[in-house]
Amino acid sequence: DHPIIAVHPKSVGPHRHTSIPRSILVPRSSKHGTMASETTSLVGKSENEHLKRLKAYQWWAFFVTFGGYFMAHFSRKCYSTVKQQLQNEAGYSSLILSAMDTTFMATYAVGNIVSGKLGDTLNPTTVLAIGLFGSGACLFLINVSLWFDFVGFSEQLGNFFILAVYFMFGFFQSTGGPVGTAVMGNWYCDKDSVKNRGLIFGLWTCHQYCGDITAALCTAWVLGMGLTYWWALLIPSLTNLGWGFLTMRLIADPADVGIITDEVRIRMAKLEAARANLKDGETIEDEGPKPISYSAAIRIPMVAQYAVAFGFFKLTNYVLFFWLPYFLGKNFDPVTANLIAACYSVGMMPGGIIVGFASDLFGGRRASVIGVFMVCLIIFLSIFAVCSETLHPVPLLVMLCIMGILVGGPNNIITSAVAADLASHPSVRGSNKSLGTVTGLINGTGSITASIGLLAVGPLQDSFGWGSVWVFLIGCTACGTLLMAPKIYEELFPKAEDDGTEMESTNV
Repeated sequence: DHPIIAVHPKSVGPHRHTSIPRSILVPRSSKHGTMASETTSLVGKSENEHLKRLKAYQWWAFFVTFGGYFMAHFSRKCYSTVKQQLQNEAGYSSLILSAMDTTFMATYAVGNIVSGKLGDTLNPTTVLAIGLFGSGACLFLINVSLWFDFVGFSEQLGNFFILAVYFMFGFFQSTGGPVGTAVMGNWYCDKDSVKNRGLIFGLWTCHQYCGDITAALCTAWVLGMGLTYWWALLIPSLTNLGWGFLTMRLIADPADVGIITDEVRIRMAKLEAARANLKDGETIEDEGPKPISYSAAIRIPMVAQYAVAFGFFKLTNYVLFFWLPYFLGKNFDPVTANLIAACYSVGMMPGGIIVGFASDLFGGRRASVIGVFMVCLIIFLSIFAVCSETLHPVPLLVMLCIMGILVGGPNNIITSAVAADLASHPSVRGSNKSLGTVTGLINGTGSITASIGLLAVGPLQDSFGWGSVWVFLIGCTACGTLLMAPKIYEELFPKAEDDGTEMESTNV
C-alpha cells in the first residue's frame, strides 16, 4: 500500500479531489510529514495503467475537438459561399458584405487572445461548447433576418442587426483554435505522443480545410436541389448546435478522471521541493496549476517572436487566399481563375502533415523545418514577381499547389504543435496552465498583423503593379523567418551540455 497525500488538480468543472500515490512523488523530509491534508484516497495504480487509460481516450478527444473546429469552419465559410445570393436576393449591399468581413476579422483576432486565456482559466469544455452554441445561434439569427426581411423593412436597422450578430460571431468562432489545441495538448502528453506531436497536430489541423470544403459542397447541394439559399446557412447552424451538445461530454484534462500524467508528476515534484523549504507551522496545499498571465506567457522564450513571425506568414497566406482569384482574373476567365486559385487551398491541407512529420523526423526541430519551407517560398514568390503574368496554366497549377504546402504547413504547425512545444517550457511546465493562452496570443497577434498588412495590397498593386505585391510578400516572409533565426541557430547548434533528449521532449 502506498502512502498518499491529497492533491487538488485544477478541474475543468467543479473542483475534484484526486489523491496521488506517494510513490510518484519526490520524498520529503519527515519533519514536514503531516503538512498535507489526507482527505481522500485513490487506489495506487501503476504507471502503465494510467498510460493505458490515457491512450484509450485520446482518439475521442481528437475526434471531438477536430469536429468542433470543423464545425467552426463549416459555419464560417458557408456565408461566403452565398454572398452573391445575399446581394441579389436579400438586398445586402456590397458595403455591408465588406463590413461583415471586417467586423468578423476584428473580433475573431481579439477573441483568440481572450478565448485562449478563458480556456486556461475556466472549464475548457464549457468554453468550446459555448463557442459552438454561439456560432449556431448567430447563423440562426442571420436566417431570422432573412426570413423576416429586416433589410427590406429598414436598411439601417437591418444592417445594424447583421453587424451586431457578426460582431458576436467572431468571438464565438475564436474559441475552437486555442481551446481545442489546449485540450489536445492535455491528452497527447505521453512520451510517444510528444515524439510524434508534429504529425498528430498536422493531421488534426486538417479540420479547417475539411470544414471549408464541406461548406462549398453543402451550398452546391442546396442550390443544385433547388432549395432556397438560406438553407446553406441553416444547415451549419443546426450542426454546430448539435456538436455543442456532444462537446459538453468531453473530458478536457486527464487529471479530471484521476489519470496521472508526467505533467502531474512534475507539478508534485515542484510542490515537494517547495515544501522542503517551509518553516515549521507553514503549509502549502496543491490546488492544481494556475492559469498563466498574458505577461508571463509572453516571457516564455520565443513566444513573442513566434507571434510576430506568424503574423507575417499569415499575411502571406491571406494575400494569396483573398487576392489570387482577382490577380488571375486579369489573364484568365473567372471560372479558370477560380479553379487555378483553388489549387493553392488544396496544397495547404497536406502542408501541416508534411511539416509536422518532417519536424518529428528531425527530433522536433520545427523552427529549422519551417525556415527551410520559408526559404523555398521566397524562391517561388521571386519567380512570381518576374513571370507570373506570362506563365502557362499548367505551371501555375503546380506552383500554386506547392506554394499552398509551403505556406499552409508552417501556418498550421505554429498554432498547434509549436504552441504545445512552447507551453511545455520547463519554466511553466507543471506550474501553470498555459497552452490555450500561448496559442491564443500567437493566433490573435498573427490575425491582427495580417489584417493590418492586407491594407497595403490594394494601394501597392494600383501604384506599382502586381510585381510590387510579390516583393512585399517576399519581405514579409523574410522578416518572419529572421525572427525565428535565434531558434533555428539553437536547434542546429545545440549547447554542448544538452543531452539531445530535451529537444524531443519539450521542443523549446
